[in-house]
Amino acid sequence: MEDRPRRPRVVVTRRLPQPVEARMSELFDSVLNPEDKAMSQDALAAAMADCDVFLPTVTDTIDAALIAAAPPRLKLIANYGTGVNHIDLVAARAKGIMVTNTPGVLTEDTADLAMSLILSVPRRLTEGSRQLYSGHWDGWKPCDVHGHRITGKKLGIIGMGRIGQAIAARARAFGLRIHYHNRRPLADTVEGMLGATYWDDLDAMIEAVDIVSINCPLTDETRHLFDARRIALLGCDGYLVNTARGEIIDEEALADALEKGVIAGAGLDVFEDEPRINPRLLPLGNVTLLPHMGSATFEGRQAMGDKVVTNIRAWADGHRPPDQVLEGWL
Repeated sequence: MEDRPRRPRVVVTRRLPQPVEARMSELFDSVLNPEDKAMSQDALAAAMADCDVFLPTVTDTIDAALIAAAPPRLKLIANYGTGVNHIDLVAARAKGIMVTNTPGVLTEDTADLAMSLILSVPRRLTEGSRQLYSGHWDGWKPCDVHGHRITGKKLGIIGMGRIGQAIAARARAFGLRIHYHNRRPLADTVEGMLGATYWDDLDAMIEAVDIVSINCPLTDETRHLFDARRIALLGCDGYLVNTARGEIIDEEALADALEKGVIAGAGLDVFEDEPRINPRLLPLGNVTLLPHMGSATFEGRQAMGDKVVTNIRAWADGHRPPDQVLEGWL
């Protein structure tokens, strides 16, 4: 095993919660980013050249070129976030750089937010709110801003991991009927507990349900999983919710579908070209847009930081970090 520094130099790309930064400064030779400005690729390269441990977030693109240019000193990329699609894992493995993430601690927060969108989009809460803020609401009317009742509707969950199962549990409490598509079926006991029906055929499930919640990781296979054809399968009374990764949906195709009434509405917490928001989506009343806040709780962000610190300490002590991203993680 290679010699590891007891007090490694750790470069952090974004501002983290104050208790996390304080703990990191106590334990490591930490270089923080108090201005909280996103780093350019050149700045990322410079940072990676001057550390033992690099601590990026999900908005930093750590591609093969950056990893190839990193000096032998860099041995650990300790990601602040669960998803690692922004890190070239193949290049890191080839360079002998370990990668860790922060799984498990964001399940409840992300499921809460997804459930909020599942409730708010069919009930047209964004449109109702816009009436108030624009000053156009002139009182209660029997035929104003009708939405759809949630109870009895069918929810299709794509990706039945921790978050998908947590959403299913919440949705069942609201009277939704649970359907799901996954790489493989859940155990019979879990299906029974959630009242969930497995679909091997994704297209068939989409046609059969009223609301689809995307909760799968971003991979080459899931990029633009929802193109114009698949979006249209939802039908004019269907809703699409995405709290996973923006690139899973073709946003131009989604904008077309929302403008033309091909589907009834959508709820998005993530976007294809963050932080840019497709301008066609902004004026639409039948879409609820949130600024990638699925994990934005005090408890969740603190827990992420705690996991990062634990992973770095384990590595520096010569142990395998508990959250090492292994081959085949996706």
